[in-house]
Amino acid sequence: MRTVVFILLSLVASIDLWAQYTEVINSKRPGFSESPFSVGTGVYQVEGGLFYQNSNEDALMSLQKSFGYDAFLRAGLLSERLEFSMNLKYHSEHYLSQLEPSREMVSINGFSQFTIGAKYMIYMPQYKDPAKEIRSWKAKMRFDKKRLIPSVGLYAGLNTNLLSKDYKLEALSPRVALLLQNDFDEYTIWVNNVIVDYFNIETMRTYGYISTLSYAMTDRFTVFAEHQGMFRPDDKEFKLGGGMAYLVSPDLQVGLNLHWDMKTDHLNLYGGLGASWRYDKHKEKIKYKKVEKKEGSGRIQDKKEGGFFKNLFKKKTKRR
Repeated sequence: MRTVVFILLSLVASIDLWAQYTEVINSKRPGFSESPFSVGTGVYQVEGGLFYQNSNEDALMSLQKSFGYDAFLRAGLLSERLEFSMNLKYHSEHYLSQLEPSREMVSINGFSQFTIGAKYMIYMPQYKDPAKEIRSWKAKMRFDKKRLIPSVGLYAGLNTNLLSKDYKLEALSPRVALLLQNDFDEYTIWVNNVIVDYFNIETMRTYGYISTLSYAMTDRFTVFAEHQGMFRPDDKEFKLGGGMAYLVSPDLQVGLNLHWDMKTDHLNLYGGLGASWRYDKHKEKIKYKKVEKKEGSGRIQDKKEGGFFKNLFKKKTKRR
């Protein structure tokens, strides 16, 4: 245990090689996948929305409708590469019992998920900036093969039991995920997640993946396609879907998504509509590049270099 704590503290205290902050909001919505990039230090973000799901039949119960609200709170603390988060979901579900003779309607509602966790950026490849290539048009347009190497992050969380009585867990349960992202160019991003959830609860143990391909059509409008697979002890689930996001302002994004279940013959749909907003108190760290003595003045002159901020829309960073 002491070794684990020492490693975590060492990671947090290490020098930040890559700044995570962007001039525009970096949101997890409206898709299900999660980027390895954090929001950046001094940034506090709220992401939430409404969702609706239609029928999904089994032997005894027929789920007529399910709707609710989910909220995702994110905060960049201690390190540019470290982010803490909390995921909260409220569910209202309505079933029609298949048991004869009553076939009565059964309703349950309450908080169905309360997960806390953190993610850490482990690796980010360095790409060439084609805009700086002025000697050759061919070299400027050449695809950088390093972009095939993804950025890598790791998420670790805990599914708590602070839930409504109809959704109580057998025990506290860990959730871990490997987060991968390829930036093929300034418009196209591919995010992949490999997830293990509830692995200490046999009946709920889940292994899964989420793959999301997004394309920025303009500086404000982005579309995406997504595929999700989840494998449980007595069930497997495959969803295909997509959606769009619109950047209202640098700190506000709205979006919607629509997914459908590929495994059943029924048209089982899942739809969501929501928004993401951030409170931005990020402060740029000053890095001292080198020290020079100004000739003839006898004074030492420091040359300062601001941190490099990853910017999805390739805008110039602001000095704060």
